[in-house]
Amino acid sequence: MEGVKLTLALIAAIVLQWTLRNVNEAFAYVDLPLIVIVYAALQRNAIRALIFAFLSGIAVDALSGGLLGSGAFAKVVVAFAVSEVARRVYLDNLLLRIPVIASASLVSNLVFVGVNRLFGQGPVGNALITLGYSLMGTMIGGTLVFMLMEAISAGKLRPKRREMFTPRRQTRRRNPIRLGK
Repeated sequence: MEGVKLTLALIAAIVLQWTLRNVNEAFAYVDLPLIVIVYAALQRNAIRALIFAFLSGIAVDALSGGLLGSGAFAKVVVAFAVSEVARRVYLDNLLLRIPVIASASLVSNLVFVGVNRLFGQGPVGNALITLGYSLMGTMIGGTLVFMLMEAISAGKLRPKRREMFTPRRQTRRRNPIRLGK
């Protein structure tokens, strides 16, 4: 069931990544598929995280019209690194996950720019400014998405069900020790 939730979250992240940058320019700096990939890698399932990284990277590359495969390679490198760190270090606290998402964003952007430069594709604007905005946007968005996904997986967003027939409270307790017989 957790895999289905993560798959739906990844599909929603890819669609939102593709559409939100048309709404406001600031949303272009938040890498939503990377956030879901890091969340999947922190669940200690490396194969799922690597598959999600490859599929989302190819999808975002195809939709953006850039160098096909550069985003996929960057996301796969990040998914592998985060899953290996999560396997060795206890990262179940939200405060420990914030530096992980920040470093994942930094590594993903550096690998993406490096692969694009390797194949002769220069960045559109200033690479350092884009890297800084992307780092801050992904870190803030990742923290909010992590809190939302933890609440969904814990079942806190579902309304509590009231039982129709509550168990009756016993008014007296029987004494287990019988003294008379």
